[in-house]
Amino acid sequence: MPLSLAMSSLVATSDTPTVAVTALDEETFADWVLRQPSALQTWLRTTGFYAKPGTIAFLATEGDTPAPGAVSRVLFGVGAGQIEDWAALRAGLPVGVYTLDGDLSAETAHRAALGWAMEAYRFDAMKGAPGVGTNHHERHRENASAPILIWPEGCAREEVRREIEATALVRDLINTPASHMGPGELAAAAEDLAARHGATCTVIVGDDLLAADYPAIHAVGRAAAPSAAPRLIDMTWGNASDPKVTLVGKGVCFDTGGLNLKSGGNMKLMKKDMGGAAHVLGLAHMIMSAGLKLRLRVLIPAVENSVSAAALRPSDVVLTRSGKTVEIGNTDAEGRVILADALFAACAEDPELVCDFATLTGAARVALGTDIPALFGNDDTIVAAVLDAARAEGDPLWALPLWQPYARQTESLLADLRNDTDSSYGGAITAALFLQAFVASGTPWTHVDQMAWNVAGRPGRPVGGEAQGLRAFFRYLKNRFE
Repeated sequence: MPLSLAMSSLVATSDTPTVAVTALDEETFADWVLRQPSALQTWLRTTGFYAKPGTIAFLATEGDTPAPGAVSRVLFGVGAGQIEDWAALRAGLPVGVYTLDGDLSAETAHRAALGWAMEAYRFDAMKGAPGVGTNHHERHRENASAPILIWPEGCAREEVRREIEATALVRDLINTPASHMGPGELAAAAEDLAARHGATCTVIVGDDLLAADYPAIHAVGRAAAPSAAPRLIDMTWGNASDPKVTLVGKGVCFDTGGLNLKSGGNMKLMKKDMGGAAHVLGLAHMIMSAGLKLRLRVLIPAVENSVSAAALRPSDVVLTRSGKTVEIGNTDAEGRVILADALFAACAEDPELVCDFATLTGAARVALGTDIPALFGNDDTIVAAVLDAARAEGDPLWALPLWQPYARQTESLLADLRNDTDSSYGGAITAALFLQAFVASGTPWTHVDQMAWNVAGRPGRPVGGEAQGLRAFFRYLKNRFE
């Protein structure tokens, strides 16, 4: 699991002298500074440090220990104390070993450690030393000279490890280019995760999808090269007698748009179109490593939406596992088509909850921007509880309605449904309504429409693949099923 660099930034002890970090917000700083020596007060006024969020002040040694002029303490403006605030601390520190002083609450200690580790994440698996090629371990040794934090007192270390492992897994899977993360490699990642946790994982590949009655997944993925043949990944874990929860993740490993070919600019990031699959694997890791009392199933339809003589055409009609037919109005709206088969299969076991994650629509990004995934659900109580968990975790989600009058836009003259609409409005809602048509009546279901990508870097969130809603959903499931 790709976490060594992030986790190596946190250690239990160190033989190297440590530098204490005092975290203050603007209100506590006003009281704290009055109790300090006048020389220190003057220094802070002169340097303009007032504990504004993300600002750092370095205090130098005045005596002979450890060395005259060395940094003896760091003051940090922590702001609201969110994970991103603590990531900014690590981003602003030079090489050294640091400790957090003061009495930290368990929640603060957790956020500090998690933010620190998230800032340490780097995706460098595709880089290599000049003339040598890929040299991952050497790069990790080079990064060992980065800032190190002693685990904060009161921090639940296993919980932090679980969250940073899952975040790193999601980021790495999304960041990996399609040349190295096609349907086969995605299936291998799921099999590796299953083996780690003693889960069962089966993969149905190529024409076997037709025999197993997954015709929509096959139809979307059949244009790809044989090495990237479509497949359904099916993982199960836990006791059969425990409550059943099924996670479904969109696994379009690359999306050209099919015959409705995307422009170059819109195609550039389409290695991330398997972001939903990455999220359900990350969430599955958290569930299994925490040992939650539930019966977990993970379904990932994994395809490449490619262009060839076998590609779907606009106006084609596709049969789905449910027996419903779908008119293909736009081959670039393929994610909802493969999810149709997976969602119908998910409901067959009558689970207590089905959760799907998908990089589904640009419309959701227009509505909410790239940082906030859209949350849909057919049970208002569950949606409210997930939103409560999102707020508690600082892992934002925003609910959008399953506005049933819009469902008429997905009606087709040729088939039961169409996979696009004639309207340029409400695209995230109509896509969610399309998916709902394949969810069994009475099955509680949530749908997350996410970007899964940071378009601009900031502390703890580098440009590239990102876990969104992961911690929120785990907190909800833990509250409900632990």
